[in-house]
Amino acid sequence: MSSSDRHQASTDTICAIATPPGVGGVGVIRISGPSSTSIARQLLDIELQPRYAHFAHFKNDDGTTLDSGLAILFQGPASFTGEDVIELQAHGGPQILHMLLRRVLSLGARAARPGEFSERAFLNNKMDLVQAEAVADLIESATGASARAAQRSLEGVFSEQVNDLREELIGLRVFIEAALDFPDEEIDFLAGSDVLERLDRAGIHLTRLLNEAHQGQLLRDGINIAIAGQPNAGKSSLLNALSGRDSAIVTDIPGTTRDVLREHISLDGLPVHVFDTAGIRDSDDLVEAEGVRRARAALTKADMVLLVLDSSADCDEQVALKKEIPPAIPCIEVHNKIDLCGIKTGTDEAAMKVWLSAKTGQGIPELVRLVKQVAGVAATHDGVFSARTRHLDALRRTREHINTGRQQLADFNAAETLAEELRLAQKALGEITGQYLPDDLLGDIFSSFCIGK
Repeated sequence: MSSSDRHQASTDTICAIATPPGVGGVGVIRISGPSSTSIARQLLDIELQPRYAHFAHFKNDDGTTLDSGLAILFQGPASFTGEDVIELQAHGGPQILHMLLRRVLSLGARAARPGEFSERAFLNNKMDLVQAEAVADLIESATGASARAAQRSLEGVFSEQVNDLREELIGLRVFIEAALDFPDEEIDFLAGSDVLERLDRAGIHLTRLLNEAHQGQLLRDGINIAIAGQPNAGKSSLLNALSGRDSAIVTDIPGTTRDVLREHISLDGLPVHVFDTAGIRDSDDLVEAEGVRRARAALTKADMVLLVLDSSADCDEQVALKKEIPPAIPCIEVHNKIDLCGIKTGTDEAAMKVWLSAKTGQGIPELVRLVKQVAGVAATHDGVFSARTRHLDALRRTREHINTGRQQLADFNAAETLAEELRLAQKALGEITGQYLPDDLLGDIFSSFCIGK
């Protein structure tokens, strides 16, 4: 949708069911736009007072009652979208809500696009783009830690840091361009080291922000971990120990797992998508051979591999399975079944090895800590805000522009190039909060939101 189309669309009155599909005690329909109060007046036959919960009968076009519930008016600009917003709280049956939604549509509203309420909040300066995305992140949070991180982004923690860095770069750019515009003035910034020092300080600030954003992105998106190993090494037992439930069938018969099992779990607040794969070995069994093929494919798509080794057996042949794992993917050797051979729990962080018993649970906390360490997740999530891949991309481009400009200044005294690189860095930061953003990207961002948000 083009910029002009979006502006035209924002003059419409939109509506949507704002509660999840299914049966519930209460269902909410949200209406936003200039005709909201007019629609409410026809639907309810009462005048709504702002921020007052009215009990009302929701009327059909023939005067019969569709349902009864609460109606609340949030008068713009003091509303989520910045427009007049009506929220109808009806009974939570799908049929009732869809009948009520059709009635609202018949009174002049149109169906909202996914994320259009949040998009209007952004376009009406009720929140910046990071905060709008944090609304969706909060709704979709998979762990308590990711929910708290999303709340901090919604409160503006991430945006404030981005804006502080952006102001830092703007100040430096203004200083440089002033010197370029008035070469005869006594502003010889190249003669001293002040500009380079300010660039270095901005670089340190950016590195810290990039690291914090990386933590937030991990908490939001999680990581993909594949559990691999030979048959009967204890892969399924490890999956059950990590998930805290009997997700996989565990037997003494090698080759029980024939397909790739997927589980979404939380490891100390870190969302993890775990793939328990079939034991890797040569087999004449067509079904098992297909499972092994899928296991090998899963290894290439993982962010990390847990290679499970049977400590009670010869490990040399088992360790040889490392050749199946792409070198770029971190691999932790999990020496399992220590309860059968009297080995103590322990970790070798440098070698990325851990000794444990998936059956008894001994060593599982040590494995979790090592997984988080290898993934680059901080020991504590205090102060972490949610972030997305696009944010990290913009921050990395900002770093490239700063580094390029600094190098040009240091090597060639190219102040004009530095000023241009700082402009591009400023623009990249502006993409994060929405000061600079192509319309097609804006559409992509909000189209991933749920309909009623």
